[in-house]
Amino acid sequence: MHSAKATRNSGESALYNSQLMILAGDIGGTKCTLVLFDASEPELRPLCRLSVPTKSSSSLTGILEQFKDYAAEKGIKQDITRAAFGAAGTLVGGEVVSGNMPWPVDRSAIATTLGLDPQYVLLLNDLVASASSLTHLKGSDVLQLNEGHREPLAPMALIAAGTGLGEAVLFWNGHRYQVSPSEAGLTDFAPRNDRELLLLQSIRHHMPRVCTEEIISGRGFKLIHQIIFPGVQHPFFDEPGVDAAAKITQQALAGSCQACAETLQVWTEAYGAEAGNMALRILPFGGVYVAGGIALKILPKLKDGSFVRAFSDKIQLSHQLASIPIYIVLDEDAPVLGAAYEALALK
Repeated sequence: MHSAKATRNSGESALYNSQLMILAGDIGGTKCTLVLFDASEPELRPLCRLSVPTKSSSSLTGILEQFKDYAAEKGIKQDITRAAFGAAGTLVGGEVVSGNMPWPVDRSAIATTLGLDPQYVLLLNDLVASASSLTHLKGSDVLQLNEGHREPLAPMALIAAGTGLGEAVLFWNGHRYQVSPSEAGLTDFAPRNDRELLLLQSIRHHMPRVCTEEIISGRGFKLIHQIIFPGVQHPFFDEPGVDAAAKITQQALAGSCQACAETLQVWTEAYGAEAGNMALRILPFGGVYVAGGIALKILPKLKDGSFVRAFSDKIQLSHQLASIPIYIVLDEDAPVLGAAYEALALK
């Protein structure tokens, strides 16, 4: 198992003897992934998985209905006893508030659709769900970017760029790692060089305050390309329904466009620098984890050292930051797994 694996206590073990069926989900601005788990064994066993575009339905309840129909087609008819969802937004009462989601995520509506008591429906920030998975990941689920030295029970940190930018912190509470959420993606963007200063100044013509996730997110790629390379205009910039970020990163990694390659370089360094900023605030000597869909798509770039160099380039504490192990989370369903384990822990 992965080195961050925590020891399961006796109370947690007892939960696995129950006949529990857990529906867990990762509800993002781009796609929604739902997995039904059998929790009657020592490790959660996935029975059915469905991933669909978020905008394929006018509501989350519509996607839940899609899943129920899909599971029925697969011959899976077990009753769901608990549910948990990591969603891209801030949890306020029984609802997730987000500017990246096309519809609300409401606990009462979910409970009604699934036929559950609301007390057995858990909503989490998506980064909290991802962070909750870290102690359950296997060694094959992560890729170590730098050697570093992990201190047992020290704080850990998770950062994930996708439709937005999320960050979370994990502290050892004496029994297990406890996740503390944040909205660090909404902090002010801090430029480190002339190119990043140009980005900030240009974006400020369109908005009075530039938050970090305007650059370090999927939408940041097109912004960087158009601002730093205004003379290079790709046809796909104006094509409806085309993911400009995907096109830019694909051409960058293929070496077919120098402007795209430079765009990816700027973006990767900004991402590494923000991860380093987070590390300075909490000193996560238990490790820093990089998750989210973008990381998996640009893995060759993350492995070339650009991210790690920007991460540790912090003047007085550069040497100390360089000793922190950094891992890429390879399992794209980590938020689903984390949500499921949080549902398992419900009293």
